[in-house]
Amino acid sequence: MRVEPKVTSIDNYNFSFPGEVTIPQAPPEFKSGFIGIVGRPNVGKSTLMNQLVGQKIAITSPVAQTTRNRLRGILTTPEAQLIFVDTPGIHKPHHQLGEVLVQNAKIAIESVDVVLFVVDGGVACGSGDRYIAELLCRSKTPVILGVNKIDQQPSDSQFLDDSYAQMAQSHEWEIVKFSAKTSAGLPQLQELLIEHLEIGPLYYPPDLVTDQPERFIMGELIREQILLLTREEVPHSVAIAIDLVEETPSITRILATINVERDSQKGILIGKSGAMLKAIGSEAREQIQKLISGKVYLELFVKVQPKWRQSRISLAELGYRVEE
Repeated sequence: MRVEPKVTSIDNYNFSFPGEVTIPQAPPEFKSGFIGIVGRPNVGKSTLMNQLVGQKIAITSPVAQTTRNRLRGILTTPEAQLIFVDTPGIHKPHHQLGEVLVQNAKIAIESVDVVLFVVDGGVACGSGDRYIAELLCRSKTPVILGVNKIDQQPSDSQFLDDSYAQMAQSHEWEIVKFSAKTSAGLPQLQELLIEHLEIGPLYYPPDLVTDQPERFIMGELIREQILLLTREEVPHSVAIAIDLVEETPSITRILATINVERDSQKGILIGKSGAMLKAIGSEAREQIQKLISGKVYLELFVKVQPKWRQSRISLAELGYRVEE
């Protein structure tokens, strides 16, 4: 049985931000910087970041708007440290949660050194892509247009390529094609990103791959299984709260609450005789065991919290707020 490497998160260090730990001095000519990954929902941003850092730190699913928080992934090479900021998909918001997510994505555009604008190369450039392009044009942050999913392009894909080439040319952006799923073109993407970075320090320890605590990733892994197993029935109405993480030498005990908005959604998540909740827990437990490289006991509860996506107080309690 293959043992997955432990994800080195912020919990593996006794600090909450890099200034509290001694970080090695970067060698001469070392480059570093922050790269914002933006794009429409479901274009493969989280899959791309997982591939770039070499470990799963962001959840993925076929459901649009899977990413809710700005998640940082860290790739350190002998010549550079790239800090990727995976943002929620930019879309027209329909509730308070959506407004918070889109606002955080816009803030990320202004707070990074380079923007990687990811588009779906399997379909032609659309109105959603053009809307994001307009937002990026208002910013002074350099932009690279990344055409993802080239493995899903039809044999006659010239018209697709042309639609994105025209966008890149009109905005004077560099363009790179790749597949986050197969890793084709990712070495070229990495080289291009490093070219756009300035000489700078190590912001994080070289072996760190994310600045998120393990508790956050645990909650996301539970939410991922809900997205995968329930699809369009309840996913956008779900928020996870990790209530307890109790570590012993032999096992880690985790208690978590799944918050939904309606009783009907609670029924779907529990399932007949508890079958769905058991399946979610079993799959999530396996993923968390890979995360921490140890045995896990996971107990899930389902709680109805009406209209939590519309309440700023509820959003804040569940960890969703406009970031500075």
